[in-house]
Amino acid sequence: MSSTNLDNLVKIGKLKREDPAKSEFDGLIATARKKLKDSEMGLLSPESRFELSYAAAHALALAALRYRGYRPEDRFTVFQSLTSTSDLTDAQIRVLSDTHNKRNKSAYEGETDVSEAAIDAVIESSKKLLKYLEAQKPLP
Repeated sequence: MSSTNLDNLVKIGKLKREDPAKSEFDGLIATARKKLKDSEMGLLSPESRFELSYAAAHALALAALRYRGYRPEDRFTVFQSLTSTSDLTDAQIRVLSDTHNKRNKSAYEGETDVSEAAIDAVIESSKKLLKYLEAQKPLP
C-alpha cells in the first residue's frame, strides 16, 4: 500500500488527514514499550499476555499511521495501513492483522484460546515495528 493507497482510504472515509503531533506519537511509543515489556511476563496468563501484546501492536501501528499524518476511523485500518507506514514483511503484517481478529473474537465472542506461539509472534512483530519507528526522524 502506497501513500496513494492511504489517500484512497481517505476518499472512502477510513482515514482522515491530520498533522502528526509529537506528544501523541511519543505517548503511543511509551505505552507500547510498557505493554510489550509486561506482555513478556511469564507469570501472567496467556490471555493477559495476549491482550497486552495486542494493545502494544495497536499503539505502534497507530503511531506509524499518525507519523505519516493520518488518523483512522476504526481500529483495523491501522493494521491494514502497515504496508505503507512500516517496513514490516507481509507475514508480520498478517500476524498483527490476525491478532486484531483474535482480539475481537475474545472481546465480543468470549473466545480465549491463545497459543504461546501466537503471543510470541505478536511480540516479535511489534518489536520490529518499534525498532522501525524509533529509527524515524523525530517529529518537530
